[in-house]
Amino acid sequence: MRFLNRTAGRLSRHRRGPLAGLSVLLVGLLMTGGAYAFFSPATAQDAKTDAELIEQGRELFLVGCSSCHGVNGEGINAKREGYQYGPSLVGVGAAAVDFQVDTGRMPMAQPGQQAPRKESVYNDDEIAAMAAFVASLGPGPAVPSEADYSIDGMSEAEREAAIVRGGQIFLTNCTACHNFNGQGGAMPEGGYAPSLKGVEEKHIYQAMLTGPQSMDNFSDGNLSPEQKRDVIAYLKSIEEQPEYGGFTLGGLGPVSEGMFAWLLGIGGMVGFAVWIAAHSTRSKKDKVEA
Repeated sequence: MRFLNRTAGRLSRHRRGPLAGLSVLLVGLLMTGGAYAFFSPATAQDAKTDAELIEQGRELFLVGCSSCHGVNGEGINAKREGYQYGPSLVGVGAAAVDFQVDTGRMPMAQPGQQAPRKESVYNDDEIAAMAAFVASLGPGPAVPSEADYSIDGMSEAEREAAIVRGGQIFLTNCTACHNFNGQGGAMPEGGYAPSLKGVEEKHIYQAMLTGPQSMDNFSDGNLSPEQKRDVIAYLKSIEEQPEYGGFTLGGLGPVSEGMFAWLLGIGGMVGFAVWIAAHSTRSKKDKVEA
């Protein structure tokens, strides 16, 4: 018992020493740092700084994009009847890069009137790095978050209201190119408006935000994020509608279907009947000599 009292007294005297508080603070910091490094090693070691991400994106850009868009994204003019080999990317923002590269439209095999959708040649990390590099060239739209374009969290009543609002916006601004049901259509000078059936919500939102190729861009000042989400809700509702008629003729309704039936259906049968009559066997009689 005396030994315990004597030991406690010594600890009490040392605890009141000038270095005791500093020692306790140092031990606490070491324990906190060790616990953080143990429980979150990936965050502490693998996270890249913005400068590292931009540098990685620049290296990818130089290999896959600079031949058309220039080393610094300034664009390349071929000086051939005013034809531009690759447009400037200064100020297009990260959202445009994410859309074009993630859908495989860029890089193009060769310059053309329109870049078709195909499999992307870059993974998500590489796309993010390239988007960060292009964003560093000048201010532009950032990559939207899932909360901006997702319609999964809507209730049934909210979804129905969004479909009505989105349908009005789409019919006013988009049907001239994309058709009434988003099937797409031909455009001047060899271009075309692609079908919107099966397109991811994120890419629809980015297309409205950035205006790829011949499409007009709808910034948040023109269409708010809520209105863009309404358009997405309308387009997804069209995908869910059954096609009872089978061949929908662009989804324009009974007028186009009736015209098709009259011109090609009945017209074809009339033409076939005329052809049969013109090629049927005719009786021939020899003239009787007097």
